[in-house]
Amino acid sequence: MINLQPTDHGTLLPVRAQPGARKNAVTGVHDGRLKVAVTQAAEKGKANAALVKVLAAALGIKKSQIELVGGQTSPLKVFLIRGTTMEELQKRLTALLDE
Repeated sequence: MINLQPTDHGTLLPVRAQPGARKNAVTGVHDGRLKVAVTQAAEKGKANAALVKVLAAALGIKKSQIELVGGQTSPLKVFLIRGTTMEELQKRLTALLDE
């Protein structure tokens, strides 16, 4: 189960990033966080930008709806997801992880 948190501006999505992976993919859940692998190295924000692209594609939302709000230089990150309810985001995550 992913520890989503509602806010006035959207939903906070905790992510465990795995930069430098073999392929871009959502790989599961780890300690209440969505685990996301990206091929980009963790340098100069490249992996963070890649994470936004992977999340947008996986969740079926626009990149502009996703903002990194915590963990810029850490593998433990928090993204703010705008424009969708927490319930809708939970449904999309469940469908994604069930694939």
